[in-house]
Amino acid sequence: MESNESFAHTESHVHRDGEGVKIGIWLFLFAELVLFGGMFIVYTVYRFKYPDQFHLAAMEMNTTFGTINTIILLTGSLTMVLSIAAIQRKNRFLSILFVASTIFFGLLFLVNKFIEWSNEIGKGIYPGSDALLKKGNGEVLFFDLYFAMTGLHGLHVFIGIIVLTFMLVFLLKNKIVFDNYIKLENSGLYWHLVVVIWIFLFPLFYLIQ
Repeated sequence: MESNESFAHTESHVHRDGEGVKIGIWLFLFAELVLFGGMFIVYTVYRFKYPDQFHLAAMEMNTTFGTINTIILLTGSLTMVLSIAAIQRKNRFLSILFVASTIFFGLLFLVNKFIEWSNEIGKGIYPGSDALLKKGNGEVLFFDLYFAMTGLHGLHVFIGIIVLTFMLVFLLKNKIVFDNYIKLENSGLYWHLVVVIWIFLFPLFYLIQ
């Protein structure tokens, strides 16, 4: 009887801890949305102020890079969902495989973004460059916002990769199991936020041509 009461108390304690962690991650995600939301507002204000110059600047963007990165992140979001579904079904191997796949897609995104940035920098298009400063104020603001917002997003992707690497280690060490996967679930929420932010960035910078 005493053993059952102890088990019930432990289960209740774990449940409360899990709920607390989930509330914490949602608050964190809300703060991230506020951060990017502020930048989206700044973008919107300047886009209405310089519509023609924003359109002209967007003509220099490589839509192929943006499209490929969109597909990469959406696929990574899918593998993240499949990882959580696999651990719920007690299939640790598949969960490990899908988390590793998500990490791979995250790295692929960063590599693709690095190549894209390198091409732009090679053409002299980067904040403070002589080539950029010769353009109109709207074009300068467009590229300043582009590098700032995609750079901040890339940082979040990098952080997500680190977090998911820890989740992969936890899975390998059996610290994430079918009845205790809150860490993996919260990591998935963060990763989905990163994907959603890119879904907004993609049309703002690549599809206004």
